[in-house]
Amino acid sequence: MTPPPEAAGPVPAVLSIQDLVKQFTVGARTLTALNRVSIQVRPGTVTGLIGPDGAGKTTLMRLIAGLLLPDSGTLNVLGMDVVQDPLKVQHSIGYMPQRFGLYEDLTVQENLDLYADLQGLPRADRPARYAELTKMTGLAPFAKRLAGDLSGGMKQKLGLACVLVQPPRMLLLDEPTVGVDPVSRRELWAIVYRLVQQEGMAVLLSTAYLDEAERCDDVILLHRGEVLGQGPPVDFSQTMKGRSFQVVDSGMNKRSLQGQLVRAEGVLDATIQRNGVRIVMKPGATADAGRLLPDRPEADIQEVPPRFEDSFISLLREKDGAAPVPLASLNARISVAAGTDIITVDQVKRRFGDFYAVKGISFSVQAGEVFGLLGANGAGKSTTFRMLCGLLPATAGHLSVAGKDLRHAPAQARAHIGYMAQKFSLYSDLSVQENLAFFSRVYGLRQPERGERVKWALEEFELGSYAATAASQLPLGYKQRLAMAAALMHHPQILFLDEPTSGVDPLARREFWLRINQLAEEGVTVLVTTHFMEEAEYCDRLVIMAEGSLLAEGTPDAMREQARSKEMPDPTMEDAFIHLIEKHAKEEASHG
Repeated sequence: MTPPPEAAGPVPAVLSIQDLVKQFTVGARTLTALNRVSIQVRPGTVTGLIGPDGAGKTTLMRLIAGLLLPDSGTLNVLGMDVVQDPLKVQHSIGYMPQRFGLYEDLTVQENLDLYADLQGLPRADRPARYAELTKMTGLAPFAKRLAGDLSGGMKQKLGLACVLVQPPRMLLLDEPTVGVDPVSRRELWAIVYRLVQQEGMAVLLSTAYLDEAERCDDVILLHRGEVLGQGPPVDFSQTMKGRSFQVVDSGMNKRSLQGQLVRAEGVLDATIQRNGVRIVMKPGATADAGRLLPDRPEADIQEVPPRFEDSFISLLREKDGAAPVPLASLNARISVAAGTDIITVDQVKRRFGDFYAVKGISFSVQAGEVFGLLGANGAGKSTTFRMLCGLLPATAGHLSVAGKDLRHAPAQARAHIGYMAQKFSLYSDLSVQENLAFFSRVYGLRQPERGERVKWALEEFELGSYAATAASQLPLGYKQRLAMAAALMHHPQILFLDEPTSGVDPLARREFWLRINQLAEEGVTVLVTTHFMEEAEYCDRLVIMAEGSLLAEGTPDAMREQARSKEMPDPTMEDAFIHLIEKHAKEEASHG
């Protein structure tokens, strides 16, 4: 007879780690990636591995998967010692790293066949397993499509299906939702929940999205190789009770309001959210309008429920010091009056063979705006972005940037543009200083201004200590700083940002947006694509694309209003995005 639950004893952990240490030697330096890490993961749960860049998350994943060996400590997976029997562990778990190895010149079906061969799945078992996986991931209609022709979200789902060809008891996912749109992100989470609830799988998942941490049963906070804490997300949130507030001032734009609050005494964190700025106070500090905003005593400050993110930021600030203060100036040189159309897109199309990636879209961007270009993976926003940068000609329609027709004067238009690519267009073998010098020459700067701008970038972006370091050796947050500095070397009037915060941690994102807001305050026009819907709140206006067409255009408030309903009285930007995409899909299905 099965004993009652209280008599059964504790369920053994599927992952048990004690005093784990891992160091790497880089040149003459020894870097401690993990320092006496001790954690446990329970079966049938989703455990989030959370931490800033360089925290040790990927190193820990690779140790658990038996791809690295620890220097000391114990590492037990599914009752097996990873150090003693790494191959047996690898055959019992599934591991999807950040850059999962799909074969892009093979079809979806051929990729599944390849991984079934590698994992030793008997041929008799394959049809049923394939049917289950392709139904779960929504890939059934795309079995004959090349993997290279899939959208980013579909590639992630195919990667996950390949990992799951032989059902593992434990699944490791290293930032599986980076670079995918909110709809695909939600679909991936639905798959994860199904694996846990229906197959009893344990999932350890690292993520840069802190809202995803709140979906986990348990979270592990890593920082500089050490565990700051482990437990349910709500346990972390509750420690912040009474410290989170929403500040609204209808007479002040949100960027200026945030800039003032981030400098205010007692404020630990300030982010633009909905119609105001969300602040987190330091322990013991009071959120008093007269003290925080002495020139704006009419500002409304209301306490709001704490989030897991508040606790995460608070813990990191305690470890790393105070919040960053915005720079004094980024030395913008603006000659176009605010409110003037500086970017014009009129009935623009782009065709690849018989396929139209962009189908006659029109919008304009005013000087000094932060303008968002959003869309699901494969919506056409990257194609639009490349056309606006002069990197790809339009098939039809009219494009102008800074008053220059991109069809006839692309080089002249590019002289006014700073471009920061999603993958950071840096030269990995060149040092930080060499990259800055190279980009200043490319942008046509002459001495002595070239030397002055390199010095400015090293100082203002706090890159001086890394001046001689190769770009490839920089932490991700510092790569982002370098890429942004390089894009600003020639004082551009317009800054194009293609998913600039993809994969970077929340602290680096906050620092980045403080700089962007400052540029906008100085009159620089910013065009940004992002999959972080909270970042869309920083935009003055935005457009949302799907399948090459525009679905909506307007302010973030207007977008949220379109999604408001009795069931959803206070929608987020992510809710609004998903609502618009799903509404479009239903309309297309009804017409088809």
